[in-house]
Amino acid sequence: MSKPLKQIHLAAHFPGVNNTTVWSDPRSGSHIEFSSFVHFARTAERAKFDFLFLAEGLRLREQGGKIYDLDVVGRPDTFTVLAALAAVTEHLGLTGTINSTFNEPYEVARQFASLDHLSGGRAAWNVVTSWDAFTGENFRRGGFLPEEERYSRAKEFLATANELFDSWRGDEILADRETGTFLRDAKAGAFVHTGRHFDIHGRFNVPRSPQGRPVIFQAGDSDEGREFAAADADAIFSRHATLEAGRAFYTDVKRRLATYGRRSDQLLILPAATFALADTDAEAEELAHEVRRQQVSGATAIKHLELVWNRDLSSYDPDGPLPDIDPDVGDDHIAKGRAQVRMYRDRLAIAREWRERAAANNWSIRDLVIELGNRQTFIGSAETIARTINEFVQTDASDGFILVPHLTPTGLDEFADKVVPLLQEWGVFRTEYEGPTLRDHLGLAHPDDTRAREAAS
Repeated sequence: MSKPLKQIHLAAHFPGVNNTTVWSDPRSGSHIEFSSFVHFARTAERAKFDFLFLAEGLRLREQGGKIYDLDVVGRPDTFTVLAALAAVTEHLGLTGTINSTFNEPYEVARQFASLDHLSGGRAAWNVVTSWDAFTGENFRRGGFLPEEERYSRAKEFLATANELFDSWRGDEILADRETGTFLRDAKAGAFVHTGRHFDIHGRFNVPRSPQGRPVIFQAGDSDEGREFAAADADAIFSRHATLEAGRAFYTDVKRRLATYGRRSDQLLILPAATFALADTDAEAEELAHEVRRQQVSGATAIKHLELVWNRDLSSYDPDGPLPDIDPDVGDDHIAKGRAQVRMYRDRLAIAREWRERAAANNWSIRDLVIELGNRQTFIGSAETIARTINEFVQTDASDGFILVPHLTPTGLDEFADKVVPLLQEWGVFRTEYEGPTLRDHLGLAHPDDTRAREAAS
C-alpha cells in the first residue's frame, strides 16, 4: 500500500524589519496602513492559508549612530493589528511574535486569551527572546538578562502563561466549552506560581478561550532552541530551505519529541520561503535576478558589509572590490539591534572567506551580498513551484512553508491564483477550511482533548 500524501501547510509572513520588499515597484504599498494588512490577510484567507504571521521589531535599528532606514522602519503594535484583522477575516489564523524577555506572563496571557476569544479561536504566539542590551534599553532593562538565561526565562514564561490559560479549566467549565458559556466556579481563574523568574498569584480574568491556549510557535535554531520547541511548541520556524538541509533539520527536531512524550505529528516544521513566479521557468529566473538587484541597492550592500567589517565603509564603491583592510574586532559594534551581528562573530575569518569567494567569481561588493542572502527559495512557473513545494513536504524536508513575498501588500496575489489551485488539484492542499480554529487548520488537538486522553490512558 502506498504511503498517503501529506497535506501541505501554507502561511503568509507580512514583511517587516527586513530588506525583502522592493520599494521601487509601483505596486509596493504601506507597511503601516491598515488597508495593506487587510489586503494581505484576505488574499491569504482566499487561498485557504493556515495563518498570517507578524514578526516583531522592538526598537529602531541603528548603524553608525544613525537610524537604519534602508528597509522597513517600525511596525504597529502586534496585538492591535491582529485584533483588527480578526474583525475582517473569518478563518485565517493570526500569529504574533511576542517577546518573553521584556513582558510579563499575566499581561501576555491576557492579551492572547482575549485575541483567541475575539477571533473565535485563531490566535497563535511566536515565543521569542531578546538577545541584546540595546533593545532592552527601551524597557529600562538593558543587559539585565545574560544570554545563557534567555531560554530559562522563556520556558518559565510559557509555563506560567499556560497555568494562567488553564486556570479556567475546571470540569464544569470544560463541559460548556463548545457552547461558549462559562459556569461559575469558586476556583475559576485562581493561580499561584512560584519560580526563579516569576512569583505571582491571583485570579486570571479572561475565561477559557476557544482553543484553550494559543498555538505556540518557536523560531530558535540553536540546540537549546530546538529542545525548547520539541518540549513546548506546536510548530517551529526554520531557516533551512534546501532539500538536504531541510531533511536534516526535520529529522533532528522530530527525533527529539519522544523525549518529551510527544508524537511526530505534534510539532510542525515550517521554513520561511521566498519565491519568484512567472509564466515560464526562464522568465522566473529573469524576474528572480531583477528582484535580487532591487532588494540590494548599493547602499544596502555597503551597510551589510559593515556588519562584518565593523567600520564605516561609505567611501567604498559597491560595484567595486571588497576592502583590503581587515575588520575591526572590537566589542563596540557599529550596528545596533541587528540580529546578523551574532552570525558574524569571527569577523576576520568571514572577511577572508568573502574575499576569496568574490575573487573566485569576480564579484563586486554588491554581487557578493546578493549571492550571500537574497536568493529566492522557489523560482519558476506555477507548476514548477507547486511541484517543488510538494516534493519538500512529501519527502519530509518540511511540513509546509511560510511565504515571504517581495511586494506588500499584493505579493501573494499571483501565488494564490496560480500555485494554490494546482496543489488543490493534486489533493495535497485543502479546498475548504476543516474547522473554525487554527488548531483545526494545523491538525493539532485541543489541549482539553489531550488532557482527557492522558487521563484515560
